[in-house]
Amino acid sequence: MNEFEKNVQSTRNDAVDSAVGFIVSFGFFATMFIIATVIKLIGA
Repeated sequence: MNEFEKNVQSTRNDAVDSAVGFIVSFGFFATMFIIATVIKLIGA
């Protein structure tokens, strides 16, 4: 057996980590879009 298979650092589910990463990145781009829309509305 592989050394890394015996000594697992994290036993968390990868789906949870990928979902959190997706939500954080989506939230970042949504925030950028909202800020840009507000600036556009103020400038109009």
